[in-house]
Amino acid sequence: MDFKKYIQIVENYPKEGIRFKDITTLMQDGPAYKAAIDEMAAYAKDKNVDLVVGPEARGFVVGCPIAYTLEAGFVPVRKAGKLPREVISVDYGLEYGKDSLTIHKDAIQKGQRVLIADDLLATGGTIEATVKMVEELGGEVVGIAFMIELGYLDGRARLNQYDMFSLMTYN
Repeated sequence: MDFKKYIQIVENYPKEGIRFKDITTLMQDGPAYKAAIDEMAAYAKDKNVDLVVGPEARGFVVGCPIAYTLEAGFVPVRKAGKLPREVISVDYGLEYGKDSLTIHKDAIQKGQRVLIADDLLATGGTIEATVKMVEELGGEVVGIAFMIELGYLDGRARLNQYDMFSLMTYN
């Protein structure tokens, strides 16, 4: 399936010069959304995933249905101040700024096999921070799956020691 035909490009969002790839148009089409999630889940099927970890917020709409399909648990990664229990945190750089991510300190047990899922790989900062927290808690990152990869930003190079899958790539 040509998933790119379901992606809306929004010029100059969230700031001048950014060509935002909007997945909500793909999600609005039930069969396309299902096919995208099914293909991402198929990538992870033989990885014996215990948990899917998804960064806020679009990682939730990608990670949750993958976790459901794999019959795995889901762990949210959220911005600072959004999780109610004790957390660990990591500061990271975005394509267009800086931020901080947190995860519950008890969300991952040592040795659990983790798939990280998100909508987009840009510079890799968000996922690099997520990987760092997963590994700090003792999880083993067995794969990283994206709906979209922005190849021209070379985020893959920051994560090249991990097995990765991208549904579609923009170069």
